[in-house]
Amino acid sequence: MDRDEFTIEKFAKYRLERAKQDLSDAEFNYKNNRFLNANNRAYYSIFHAIRAVLALEQKDFKRHKDVLAYFNQHYIKTEIFPKNISRKISQAKSIREDSDYDDEYKPNAEETQNQIETARELISLVEKYLESKS
Repeated sequence: MDRDEFTIEKFAKYRLERAKQDLSDAEFNYKNNRFLNANNRAYYSIFHAIRAVLALEQKDFKRHKDVLAYFNQHYIKTEIFPKNISRKISQAKSIREDSDYDDEYKPNAEETQNQIETARELISLVEKYLESKS
């Protein structure tokens, strides 16, 4: 991103576009039966969508768990985003970790499709949120 054109809103949109690209990568991997990779990309789609929201506050954290905890505390518990998405995000994180680090983990198509659906749902919610703030 060109520093001369930097605004908080543009940075948030940049992060949302990154989330959409990750979602596209997840869908590609899913279609090619690469469920481990699809789970990874779906989670990162979710993660970057959350960071798009945090960009409006100029908030960021080094650790994933801190990003997720802040989002839960300030956006889920306050019902800016629906409470049911919190469980889905937590599940996505757990499945991504299993996909990336557990050599014996074998994801199935349904589980991976659920990951992708969660990413789609969150991106849609974040898009609406960002539009309401611009």
